Amino acid sequence: MALDELIGGLPAYAKDLRLNYSSLVKQSTDLTPQQLWGSVVVAAIATRNGELTTEVIAEAEGILTPGALDAAKAAAAIMGMNNIYYRFHHLTSNEKYATLPARLRMNVLRGHTVEHVDFELWCLVVSAINACGKCVDSHEKVLREKGATEELINAAVRVASVIHAIGVVLDSERASPTAAE
Repeated sequence: MALDELIGGLPAYAKDLRLNYSSLVKQSTDLTPQQLWGSVVVAAIATRNGELTTEVIAEAEGILTPGALDAAKAAAAIMGMNNIYYRFHHLTSNEKYATLPARLRMNVLRGHTVEHVDFELWCLVVSAINACGKCVDSHEKVLREKGATEELINAAVRVASVIHAIGVVLDSERASPTAAE
């Protein structure tokens, strides 16, 4: 199934998501194609919805270079780890943890082959979905230091919110008792 068919097949109660997907992804002028589709890829991966992730990656393969697609996947992977680790730091009241070294490999943060702003943007998108305040704050700060505007950052987070919500709808529809019929 193609991505457009998947989105078009969302139930009537998710009409706003179909409309938002159309305006944010199909008609976006706020982000470059690489920023946009990297954001869509990392957001889909972060939803953990296999059907959505499969269709998004298939669509992105025709838009992103293989290096950019790999970098987006790497951003999703590394932030999947970092968001858990640093969210724990954020949520615990024990300040000792912040003084302990992470001892987690994060070489991909410097070893990717895309523009640093794009990679940071994708890290921010995953962090927003995973609700890691420390990572959101850190990546937003780096993006602003590298010249990204609030409008650019907001555009990527808007895309993330819609892709995440689509994943939620797909999961809930699959779990619905009428889905088995």
